[in-house]
Amino acid sequence: MARERPSETATARPVAVRCTDVTHEYGGRSSWLGSDAGRSVTALRDVSLEIRSNEVVGLTGPSGSGKSTVLHAIAGLVVPTAGTVELLGTDLTTRSETERTRLRRESVGLVFQQFHLLPALSAAANVALPLVQLGYGRRDRRTRARELLEQVGLGDRVDHRPGELSGGEQQRVAIARSLVTDPDVVLADEPTGELDTETGMAILALLVDVADERTVVLATHDERAVDRMHRVVRLLDGEVIDDGR
Repeated sequence: MARERPSETATARPVAVRCTDVTHEYGGRSSWLGSDAGRSVTALRDVSLEIRSNEVVGLTGPSGSGKSTVLHAIAGLVVPTAGTVELLGTDLTTRSETERTRLRRESVGLVFQQFHLLPALSAAANVALPLVQLGYGRRDRRTRARELLEQVGLGDRVDHRPGELSGGEQQRVAIARSLVTDPDVVLADEPTGELDTETGMAILALLVDVADERTVVLATHDERAVDRMHRVVRLLDGEVIDDGR
């Protein structure tokens, strides 16, 4: 059974993400690597999708179904070959890379499968990194990072470096980092993919719980994760085969 939806009706909440007829192709240019290297690969085909504020949506499907590409398009990390992607009312396909980066820094929290923590920095310093880019002072960064590490159960690990943390603890640091700017949208790409079942389910529950009152879009191939979602969107070969409505 899917997680209970917010008490508001879906139509009462504003649209946070809207993808309209999104197609995206990789490659297609000639290459010194050979003729095969120049062939394009269609990652997404005419994907249309609406995700509303305060909705927790899971993207599921086998490897290569387009889950990660959908997340990258929503984050403005890639510009689709065709179609439009709107994030918080902004059409990303009409914005420059600088504008997309600014919106992403201010309004989007990203959780990567491989954590992407800097090994030389403490947990607190890793969490605080997005605030450095936004110009926050050192004291404010430290305070905010400690608050979030407490929230994810790592209050006693703030000064530990990634190499001194377990895989589950590193993922908690990554989740705290994704929330440090108080983003409107959190995007998580296979956040439990490298974790054992028990730790993975705990991390998934944590991600959903601490992201309360935010829009969360989570890509996963783990069918057990769907119980934590308000809605599940299923993809296959780059197409939406079920939008979960």
